[in-house]
Amino acid sequence: MTPAQLKVRKARMAKMLRVLKKLYPHPKMALHYRNNWELLVAVILSAQCTDKKVNEVTKALFKKYRTLDDYVKAKQPAFERDIHSTGFYRNKAKNILAAAKIVKKRFGGKLPKTMEEMLTIPGVARKTANVVLGNAYGIVEGVAVDTHVRRFALKFDLSDSGDPIQIERDLMELLPKKEWFLITYRLIGYGRDICPARPHPCVSHPLTKVYPPAARRWPKK
Repeated sequence: MTPAQLKVRKARMAKMLRVLKKLYPHPKMALHYRNNWELLVAVILSAQCTDKKVNEVTKALFKKYRTLDDYVKAKQPAFERDIHSTGFYRNKAKNILAAAKIVKKRFGGKLPKTMEEMLTIPGVARKTANVVLGNAYGIVEGVAVDTHVRRFALKFDLSDSGDPIQIERDLMELLPKKEWFLITYRLIGYGRDICPARPHPCVSHPLTKVYPPAARRWPKK
C-alpha cells in the first residue's frame, strides 16, 4: 500500500480496534481441546466448518483417540468416518494422521515453537500456525487470517488483496504487534454476533459508523 493509504488505514484500524475492545474485551478461541496436539487437530478440522460442529465432533473424537500414538496408529478409513461431518474429511484425515507421525518422529511428540517448523507439518499453513503458536505457547508471529478476518479486511478497506497472506502482511503493518493475536478473535466475535457474511443492512453497526462505505461493501468469499 502507498504511504498515504498506510496513514489513512492505520487511523481507521485504530478507531476500529477501540470499538472492538469495548465489544470484546476478553476474546478467546471457541474450540475445545485438552492439550496442544488436540488444539492442532481441532484447528485443522475447523477449516470450512463451524467451531460449534468441530466441538461436537471432537467431544467424541478426543475420547476415542486419547494420545498422539492413537493418531499415529489410526487407520484413515475409520478416522474419516469419525470426522466426516466436518467436511473435506478425506483431506483432513490424511493431514491429521500424517501430522501425528511427523510430530512424533521429527519433533519428539511435541508441537514445535517456530513458524518455520510448524509450516512443515501437513495441513498447517500460516493461519493454523498462528492460531496454534499463540494459543499453545503465547508466541505471536503474525495475524491469523480466517474467513472473518479476510472479509472485514476487505469490507473496511484495510487491504487491496484477497490473498490471506497479503492481508496478514497488511494487518501486521496496520496494528501494533501486541494486538496481532486477539484481533482475530475480536473480528470473529463481531462477525458472528453483529455482522454476518450474508448481505444485510449494517449501516447502524458499530464498525460501520467508523467507516460508512463498509455498508455497501460485500466482499466475495
